Amino acid sequence: MLIEVNNLTKIYNNYVAVNKVNFKIEKNKTIGLLGPNGCGKTTSIGMLLGLITPTEGKILINNKNLNDYKRDDILSQLNFASPYVELPKKLTVKQNLQIYGRLYGVKNLDKCINEVSCDLDIKKFFERKTGELSSGQKNRVALAKSLINKPKILLLDEPTASLDPDIGDFIRSYLQEYKSKNEVTILLASHNMNEVERLCDSIIMMKSGKIVDRGTCEQLTKKHGRNNLEETFLKLVRGSDEFQ
Repeated sequence: MLIEVNNLTKIYNNYVAVNKVNFKIEKNKTIGLLGPNGCGKTTSIGMLLGLITPTEGKILINNKNLNDYKRDDILSQLNFASPYVELPKKLTVKQNLQIYGRLYGVKNLDKCINEVSCDLDIKKFFERKTGELSSGQKNRVALAKSLINKPKILLLDEPTASLDPDIGDFIRSYLQEYKSKNEVTILLASHNMNEVERLCDSIIMMKSGKIVDRGTCEQLTKKHGRNNLEETFLKLVRGSDEFQ
């Protein structure tokens, strides 16, 4: 599905969290959303999810305003994962997947739960309460939840944050394989530059609520005279007006 964001703005009292942001994500592409903490990434994702009401601007999904979709129609096509939004801790893994599957209107729910659980190797702790799991296990469950309805749009907010290298690599490999087999448009917010280089077709760089540059990893690295994306990111964070 095609995502188009026009002049998206969010103001809290006198604080401008997101300032007239414009971007487009083509169907079946993965776009990385980069920037320092507080730059507006998570707020932007919240508006794309419909959880935060923009102060101004439009979000179009396949050229139709997000607000014009019926709740069930958009829920069936969109999902997200974030380590900062925990699933209900007192429910078991299986119960969480069942409840969210019903929320997203998933047909053949038992089959879908079995498939995604086998793929992400979470069946062995199906009956444990989510609050008792390790961070790596929670992240895999959150990812399973985000894929339970086989969404056409997947929003990922630092999906491998705080994970050890092995689990982080497992999740990145799984996302690569999943995307190769399914039609899905992905927005990935991340601080892991290797992850961004590995998964993203192009990137958007934000600072202080604004988009300050965009392009492929190779294009931006070359443009700013750096050796890799991490050095380019650090130039953005530490510079004053270099990217403006």
